Amino acid sequence: MRAAQESFAERGYTTTTIRGVAAVAGVDPALILQFYGNKDGLFDAALRVDPPTRSLLALVFEGETGTLGKRLLRRYLELWETPDTGARLLAVARGASASPSASAMVAAFMSEEVMLPLARAIGADHAELRANLTGAHLLGLATARYVLRVQPLASLDRERLVAVQGAVVQRHLTGDLG
Repeated sequence: MRAAQESFAERGYTTTTIRGVAAVAGVDPALILQFYGNKDGLFDAALRVDPPTRSLLALVFEGETGTLGKRLLRRYLELWETPDTGARLLAVARGASASPSASAMVAAFMSEEVMLPLARAIGADHAELRANLTGAHLLGLATARYVLRVQPLASLDRERLVAVQGAVVQRHLTGDLG
């Protein structure tokens, strides 16, 4: 699994191959196919094993509800800026845009492992919508900042970005949805 995660992170979804992962892992490609079926199955498994986003949900229960937006945004940006987790998140973002099947897997993962647990944890009215708005906003920021490297957003100091966007995330989580 480590070989698959590293390959998807370094080479991306389209250029990662079962044979390449098997060679790095020191196993026969047939073994990978037996357990995961195909590259899509391997990508889905690599996505779900110890996801970096798991730590985000713990923030809901740590601290005041009124500061959740800033804390969530700060931790999310830290995940992107940490070499190991950032590479995995980048691989997921690129993989989702590289293949319709990878996109469907990422969407299912985000819904099952991030959005629905976040909705349950915040327990507010329209919780699922709030979680989806939050996730969409965070993903949009990450895409512009870390994938597309749009300036000046890409070079903006993390704490400045938290100060500017934390209130927006907070509104999605707990504010009036109009």
